[in-house]
Amino acid sequence: MRPLRLQLAAVVAEAFEAEGLDRSYGEVVVSARPDLGQFQCNGALPAAKAAKQNPRALAEAVAARLSSTPAFREVSVAGPGFLNLSATDQVLAAHARATAADDRLGVEPAPQPQRVVVDYGGPNVAKPMHVGHLRAAIIGESIKRLARFLGHPVVGDVHLGDWGLQMGMVVAELARRQPDLPYFDAASAGPYPAEAPVTAAELGELYPTASQRAKEDPAFAEAARLATFELQQGRPGYRALWQHLVAVSVAELKADYGRLAVTFDLWLGESDAEPRIPPLIARLQAEGVARESDGAWIVEVAEPEDTRVIPPLLLLKSDGAALYGTTDLATLEQRIEELRAELVLYVVDKRQADHFLQVFRAARRTGVVPPEVGLEHVGFGTMNGTDGKPFKTREGGVMRLRDLLDLVTDKARERLEEAGVARDYPSAEKEEIARLVGVATLKFADLSNHRTKDYVFDLDRFSAFEGRTGPYLLYTAVRIRSILRKAAAVGLSPGPFVPPTSDAERNLLLTVARLPDVLTGAWAARTPNVLCDYAYDLATAFSRFYQDHHILSEPDPDRRASWLSLCQLTARPLVLVLDLLGIEVPERM
Repeated sequence: MRPLRLQLAAVVAEAFEAEGLDRSYGEVVVSARPDLGQFQCNGALPAAKAAKQNPRALAEAVAARLSSTPAFREVSVAGPGFLNLSATDQVLAAHARATAADDRLGVEPAPQPQRVVVDYGGPNVAKPMHVGHLRAAIIGESIKRLARFLGHPVVGDVHLGDWGLQMGMVVAELARRQPDLPYFDAASAGPYPAEAPVTAAELGELYPTASQRAKEDPAFAEAARLATFELQQGRPGYRALWQHLVAVSVAELKADYGRLAVTFDLWLGESDAEPRIPPLIARLQAEGVARESDGAWIVEVAEPEDTRVIPPLLLLKSDGAALYGTTDLATLEQRIEELRAELVLYVVDKRQADHFLQVFRAARRTGVVPPEVGLEHVGFGTMNGTDGKPFKTREGGVMRLRDLLDLVTDKARERLEEAGVARDYPSAEKEEIARLVGVATLKFADLSNHRTKDYVFDLDRFSAFEGRTGPYLLYTAVRIRSILRKAAAVGLSPGPFVPPTSDAERNLLLTVARLPDVLTGAWAARTPNVLCDYAYDLATAFSRFYQDHHILSEPDPDRRASWLSLCQLTARPLVLVLDLLGIEVPERM
């Protein structure tokens, strides 16, 4: 089924065509002035210019034709030729019936689906996740879910940092503490123990200790660099130890991501692209795309139209070591050849924009990525505290992600208690509701901002059950479910839609009808905040409808049944959009 806006646009296009003008002038958009009409068409101005006619006269001629159609109950002309349009109540009811009968709520799958890889997460092995990992995780998860719902085959890849100096630091620190472990016997080729020599808690302490030691002790720093080199060269003991460290870290990462309802299809890391680097470098050297510069190897990426200096991408340092850019090129090669990616999205801090500019240009210049494959850096800003600085613990340190999740869950529990919500529920259910409300608090606070903007996370404000918050949206969805349960308990059931009779009912129907445009717009711009705006608009439209209409006590059985269907219809896009944001709705609150 076509979205309501497009159905109305087809009628307007016919009116323009009847005036001897191109149908494209009949584009219809949601009105920026709801007091003048539900929709508007601005096509009369460019049409009149092309036809050398008076724009207002042309708009009035089109309006006269539209007034005689069954699609519009009101058509008016404003200013020099803007058409204001309001659909008939019969059209709104008919569209609601069709939407309710459609499994996809009127959202058509993408006509030309693309194989999409979403690179998001990017945590480092051996390091605990902190608040700096939050935005990549939840923005990437939402974009992945949205693309998948729109019909694109999508692969989400966490892209672990598992091959850098932090691994050498942990190996060196463990060797310092437990030199008798078999992994450190240079003459041994195994076999090695099946169990990891460290727990997750011990690993969480090892890295920061090693990192600090490397800053203070040049000999240890050199040992860490040597361990990194030998690991990457394939020293058996170090490889075996590394596999243990990765396994321990990934188990912890999955637990943290699981609490955020963030999942990945692939748990690949930099190490998975490492075997591709030597042949890739050799090819680029042989083809002359890579050139030597002071002992290092680079790919020039500057272009004549650049207005600032764009440095070359450094492939190999003078000591032969590869860099992040090299790994990124090899990873792109892997995604093109193995995953057959047609669009690759990198959900990474916007401060990495120059890095991705270099990598993307190098990928094109080297032929790693063909011209028809899309490459996008989906950048985002920082999450700040109420002091306007990056979010920290009260002591001023970097807050671990799991501590932040505990913090929002505790606040949600407190808010539920204050509001008397779920007071008599079993303790396990109350705890689960607190968890879901906490996650909704955190995610909506983040995703409701345009991803490129820095934002202030004010826990007190975002945890409220009123206003533009995640808890408010959850409460609205649960309220609708409660109404439907109460109706069923007294033998009332949804029935056929009848034409609306109030502005609140019309507004709710129109808000539901916006869903297809909202989803396609959010995907086109990779902006989950558009989904947040819509979810809030839908929830507030329902709240106004609920305040004005006593659904269960309505004496007219046909209208009561229609209103119950409208409740049912409203809940579906609200729950869907919350799911696309990675927010789960509890059954009751």
